[in-house]
Amino acid sequence: MRRNFPNINLSIRQKVVVGFSLCVAAVLLIGAMAYHDLLRLDRKLQLGEITRNLHDSILEARRYEKNFLLYGQEKDYREGLFYWKRAQEIFGRIQQDVMGQKGARQLGQLQQELARYGQHLKDLFAEEEEPASDSQHKSVIEARLRKTGRNLINLSLNLSNLEHSRIQQIVISLKTKLVSTILVLFILSLFLALLITRKIVRPLTVIETTTQRIARGNFKPLPVVQTKDETQAVVEAFNKMITELEKRQDQLAQAQKLSSLGILTSGIAHQLNNPLNNISTSCQILMEEIDDGDREHVDKLLTNIDQEVDRSRDIVKGLLDFSREHEFELDWVNLQNLADRTTWLVSSQLPAGVEITSDIPKDLDIHADGQKLQEVILNLLWNAAQAMPDGTGLIKLTALEDHATGQVKITIQDNGCGIPLEHLPHIFDPFFSTKEAGYGTGLGLSVAHGIVDRHGGTLSVTSTVEEGSAFTISLPLKKESAGGGQE
Repeated sequence: MRRNFPNINLSIRQKVVVGFSLCVAAVLLIGAMAYHDLLRLDRKLQLGEITRNLHDSILEARRYEKNFLLYGQEKDYREGLFYWKRAQEIFGRIQQDVMGQKGARQLGQLQQELARYGQHLKDLFAEEEEPASDSQHKSVIEARLRKTGRNLINLSLNLSNLEHSRIQQIVISLKTKLVSTILVLFILSLFLALLITRKIVRPLTVIETTTQRIARGNFKPLPVVQTKDETQAVVEAFNKMITELEKRQDQLAQAQKLSSLGILTSGIAHQLNNPLNNISTSCQILMEEIDDGDREHVDKLLTNIDQEVDRSRDIVKGLLDFSREHEFELDWVNLQNLADRTTWLVSSQLPAGVEITSDIPKDLDIHADGQKLQEVILNLLWNAAQAMPDGTGLIKLTALEDHATGQVKITIQDNGCGIPLEHLPHIFDPFFSTKEAGYGTGLGLSVAHGIVDRHGGTLSVTSTVEEGSAFTISLPLKKESAGGGQE
């Protein structure tokens, strides 16, 4: 039977706190264990010093024992007895520290042998003092004393070696724990680094990249990963901001178009005056001569009226098509027709000394939003016309297919004043303008750049001061290459 465990979702702050808490807990735990081992090591070092003193005391006792056996002098006996008592005192200190640990068996044997040694030493002295002592009995006591002395030396040496080995074990344990501490801290640090990279640095990098993409007019939202933490909340808020920015971008584009429409209206009014005047004149003549019955002349006047009405309709239709707001939609557009309609719209507003030439293949069709692309070309043509310092100059509108890159390149080139080098990196920034106050909002090129980017293309510029500028629109030739426009 499967058990359902609760799904614990922690915020980034909580994860970082937990990670640091684990690091601190690990350091404290390993530090406490290391401190405990240091205390043990200190005890063992003190104990090792005591066992060495015990061993030295037993050696001294045996040295005086041998002197007593050789020379029979009482002072050697007294010195041997002194070092034996000293060894007993030292043994008592060892017993308090070590009894109950490993080595208790050696301590028990050492205690027994130490007691026997003292007794044998006393018995031997008593035999030496007894005038009628039995030499055979004395030899037995000497043999026992020597044997007990050898056992004492071996046992004290073993005890000293045992404590030395324990010290080595503690040192090895400390080394192991030190390596373990470094390894644990490295793993926890790596975990925290990965956590910070995945949950903080990487999302911030994505947001930074997306912000730069939005500045170019591409409003594709970020994918939302269900992390249940601040990252998800930030991405969701960011996507909401992108949606709002896209709406504002459309509003800016519409505002820019209305600004252009205002400029066009006066020119269109002049263009409409001519056909309207012709219609009015023809109607007046027709009303005056209708009774004459000249059918051929009447037909000619009516035909003239019909042609001028069509001409007026085309003018109004071009203006309405440009002003109409619609959703971004890609379709196949003949580039020459689009260029002709655009140059016709802007021609009435150009200074008399500015000429536009067009060199576009008749059969060049591109997959684009015709109205949006017309806004871009119109804006670039106006900018080129305004760059003519004395109101005279030439604007070349050209297009060609670049099959090597799979793109069509539309170029608007002028021989005007050019753009200063320090301004070139900023000309596509919103609200950046080199024109005088009242002559531009700084939105035209920014909006144009965004429209081209939505088509999956690029808008670039080359310029030389006093020689002119060339803006190049690069768009995908094929429909499937213009996927960026769907974003």
